[in-house]
Amino acid sequence: MLPLRLLKARDFRCFERLEIQFEPGLNFFVGANAQGKTSLLEAVCVVLRLASPRTSTLVSCIRHGQAEFAVLTEIIQPGLPHGEELRFRYGEGRTKFIATHPQGQAKTAAEYLSCSRVVWFGGTDLDLVRGRSEGRRRYLDFLGAQLEPLYRAHARAYERALRSRNRLLKSNASPRELQAWEGPLLESGQLLTELRAALVTALAPHAAAAQLAIRGPGVDPARERLALEYAPGAGEDFAAALAAVAAEDRRLGQTTVGPHRDDVRLLLDGRPAAEFASEGQQRTVALALRLAQAGLLTGIEDAPPLLLLDDIFGELDPGRRNALLAALPAGSQQLITTTHLDWMRDAPAGAIWRLEAGAARRED
Repeated sequence: MLPLRLLKARDFRCFERLEIQFEPGLNFFVGANAQGKTSLLEAVCVVLRLASPRTSTLVSCIRHGQAEFAVLTEIIQPGLPHGEELRFRYGEGRTKFIATHPQGQAKTAAEYLSCSRVVWFGGTDLDLVRGRSEGRRRYLDFLGAQLEPLYRAHARAYERALRSRNRLLKSNASPRELQAWEGPLLESGQLLTELRAALVTALAPHAAAAQLAIRGPGVDPARERLALEYAPGAGEDFAAALAAVAAEDRRLGQTTVGPHRDDVRLLLDGRPAAEFASEGQQRTVALALRLAQAGLLTGIEDAPPLLLLDDIFGELDPGRRNALLAALPAGSQQLITTTHLDWMRDAPAGAIWRLEAGAARRED
């Protein structure tokens, strides 16, 4: 995507007011813990993707004691004094978003979201490897919504049908009432399954290549091979699986099979990475998954996505750190948070901001 030029935020997390003017390449945000570094990157992600990488609900992003937050960003348009502007306001029970560009306005979510491509690297990415399947589904959905315009619509349709069916199961509704929601559930679920299966297939070679690139020096070239396998939560036949568990669903009051139980198996040399890989190997797998997102987006868009890197370099050993830096897409705009810059081999080549107590100050 084209570089960001500006971010403004009001009442977002710890920020009462925030304004940042970015450089096209490297941008460093330096500060102690709990000074707002992660929240700054989250604000960028939220205004670009209408979703947070940290939480499934945006209510927690509203500054304490306030009713809503507002975020604005501007994407550079070459040769024009004003770029594409994205505005997003969110309050509990109400949202408003609009994108304006030299050719007019984008008002639907699909039009709005078509403006940006983003990859998030975070300190909690280790959970992608050894955490619950929910995190891996969110990993797929965050990327899928950027690649396929209908992905978000199918995912939301499935969530609505699933909530309705679960509500009926809890209320001991009749089989006829349940059947009314099984059609929408099966239709949206099958479409979502197909999209996720195709996505994992497309991601797998990028993840395997990234794993080999960043696993560190001295590793046997035949070792630490990463493979991704899609594990559908309803098996090969959603309708048959749903019928088979009908009695169990009634007993438990919830739908026990379907895409909401999907997972991605992460295999290192053919064995589950969560069980058999060392912590260092697991960290490498997590980074490879993020690099796979960046690689897939770069290849499809013929331009690198925006990279949001939240305090990850200080935790890596020098070998993996240097390998990761070399593996990042060339020409990408990178927003990097860190507690210090001592880990850099050379003097920083980009803009540096210091964050303290919810305020940002640029260093000369």
